[in-house]
Amino acid sequence: MDLVIKNGTIVTAADTYQADIGIEDGIIALIGRGLEGDEVIDAAGKYVMPGGVDVHVHLQMTIGDITSSDDFTTGTIAAACGGTTTIIDFINPQPNQSLHEAVTERRVQADGCVAIDYSLHLTATNARPETLAEIKELAAAGYTSLKLYTTYPALMVNDEEMLNLMAVAATCGILPIVHTENHWMIEYLKKKLLAEGKTAPRYHSRSRPPLAEAEAANRVLALAQLTRCPVYLAHLTCQESLEVVQRYQAQGQPVYGEVCIQHLVLSEDEYERPGFEGAKFVLSPPLRAKSNWEPLWHALASGALQVVSTDHCPWMFATQKQRGRDDFTRIPNGAPGIEIRLPLLYHFGVNQGRLSLNKFVELVATAPARLFGLWPRKGTIAVGSDADLVIFDPCRERTLTQENLHMNVDYSPYEHITVQGYPVMTIAHGKVIVKEGEFVGHVGRGKFLERKPFSER
Repeated sequence: MDLVIKNGTIVTAADTYQADIGIEDGIIALIGRGLEGDEVIDAAGKYVMPGGVDVHVHLQMTIGDITSSDDFTTGTIAAACGGTTTIIDFINPQPNQSLHEAVTERRVQADGCVAIDYSLHLTATNARPETLAEIKELAAAGYTSLKLYTTYPALMVNDEEMLNLMAVAATCGILPIVHTENHWMIEYLKKKLLAEGKTAPRYHSRSRPPLAEAEAANRVLALAQLTRCPVYLAHLTCQESLEVVQRYQAQGQPVYGEVCIQHLVLSEDEYERPGFEGAKFVLSPPLRAKSNWEPLWHALASGALQVVSTDHCPWMFATQKQRGRDDFTRIPNGAPGIEIRLPLLYHFGVNQGRLSLNKFVELVATAPARLFGLWPRKGTIAVGSDADLVIFDPCRERTLTQENLHMNVDYSPYEHITVQGYPVMTIAHGKVIVKEGEFVGHVGRGKFLERKPFSER
């Protein structure tokens, strides 16, 4: 064996047990007792888990004249330091740009620059015949998910377009990922608030209420029902949307839901910080009332919602966020999180009795890998799977300050939160790439992943 991990407690979505893991040529070759190898890592007292899979990140994303502050190198290094070994980002087609051109452009940005494996979701901003044809072609090439928006003028599609896009997705094994907020409700509220002189960051959340999210979720799931298309709802934040999802699930409709870590541990109270500090938490959908936390945690534990991601999209507070100082609608939306998903979910989920250890692994690795065509290559510990592993110390404490993290941004939304339980080693393709919180791998070793068609298993 090239590498053997000994004496650790292996944790998957299904099992927890003591065994050694033998790795050969970047693949898990043996699982058993008494294994020997050229290199040995002693994981006594620690958990050995599949590397995290974060299926919702925005690295090097350009909006107008600004670009999110983590590029594919800094962002994937930060992900690795937090125990994530695979990410899925998005293509960002410009007006009148074909999907093939957008894919090529995004691959040029990422290939050779990533520290871990990655894949890409398609994004459709129209349902023209040529776009529908490209979606089918790209699905056959391993791009088997499609982002759709119900808001943002440059990205949103109307109901007719969404129906046509869902109909095509249903025929070629593509899982639509939908951002659900009612655009016209938001525009009405933004204009009303600004007219009243309400320009501070706190009004961001008031312009995007739970009603706007739940209405769009209900409408999208009705369209999906008509087209018989499975749907994945991105960043679900509130009880109102959760009730919509559960109603359609009760009817037997294939509906999947994601919660982002910030909506489980941060609340709309952050917008009340003095001065302009609330801008650090401007993201969409916004942070909600604390009363939403427990229903979301319960839905994750019960399986009504399946994935915890980050929607990582960082902007520098000292410069980029400042453009909205006099108008909350101009604050770039997004916050950093790619590095702290596993420790936050473990601390507030497992340590506080909301999640089992196996459910934790399911939410951060196994379910995202299954839903997005990467399992069993990713998201599990099994013979034949990629040797992407995280060694996790349940006793390790770490304070999540900007100085202690690797994300390329000038603040941490979780400043002064101390978590118990933290990755101490990350292994990708059988090579140690993070050790004791520091990246020791090689940028460029990450690979692009073609993904299998979506399957309702």
